[in-house]
Amino acid sequence: MKLQRYENNPILTPNPHNLWEARCVYNPAVIYDNGLFYMVYRGMGVDNISRLGLAVSLDGFEFFRFDKPVFSPTTLLEARGCEDPRMVKFGDKYYMTYTAYSDKGTRIGIATTTNFLNWERLEVDWDDENNKDAVLFPEKINGKYVLLHRPMTEKRMGVWIAYSDDLIHWTGHKEIMSPNNDWEGQKLGANTPPIKTEKGWLLIYHGTDEQGVYRLGVAFLDLHNPSKLIYQHPYPILEPTEDYELRGEIPRVVFAGGICEVQDKYYIYYGAADRVIGVAIAEKEEILNLVN
Repeated sequence: MKLQRYENNPILTPNPHNLWEARCVYNPAVIYDNGLFYMVYRGMGVDNISRLGLAVSLDGFEFFRFDKPVFSPTTLLEARGCEDPRMVKFGDKYYMTYTAYSDKGTRIGIATTTNFLNWERLEVDWDDENNKDAVLFPEKINGKYVLLHRPMTEKRMGVWIAYSDDLIHWTGHKEIMSPNNDWEGQKLGANTPPIKTEKGWLLIYHGTDEQGVYRLGVAFLDLHNPSKLIYQHPYPILEPTEDYELRGEIPRVVFAGGICEVQDKYYIYYGAADRVIGVAIAEKEEILNLVN
């Protein structure tokens, strides 16, 4: 099972007229809501600071982008950049997880908005340990908010889970996925927010091999107990083969951040070689049939 790339990839490239995104644009979060695709993406300019931009589309392929970033570093804990957003919707609010980068390392940040332009940061009570690849489930499970993350230590290479009553305090941390194959042998982490299906929570994740090549994989978690791994596909569903995926800031990288369910398809948005943005498509039936 392989994702099918959009024939006109990449769909977003650096804009030399905007200094804040003149070097690269990548690793987007995308939500499909009320007939529109909203993309919040990571942009980097000549100052090497990551900021988040906004782009909107009617069809999921051609995006109109705003000139100015909608989310920029404002605290010491993100002084070196706001990176790799992922988004879900609860009620009338959108919630974004992102990586806050500073001289002290990386931490998980969470912010909310109703319009993608004005954001409110939450004071997440997380320890000082380096952490990233945070994604929220799009609904509470057993009365709890649920989040996937990846502590960055040599002994913790997999996907971890945590639970919260208020999105501030997180408990119940434990590893739920670890590398099973050579293509993900170095580390793996969650990519897109889980999608609820009749087969379980669909998760797109990334795996990195010993040569530093990033590929995308697919797994399913139990609907009622998301710490239980139902299925982890043994083969990657997308790997860098195109020129824009092989050559860039970091070569040989595909790194997803957004997934949209549109009729009978999934649109999966990804950063390519840490420089541009692409989209690949999967038939829902084909992915769901991976699980017995």
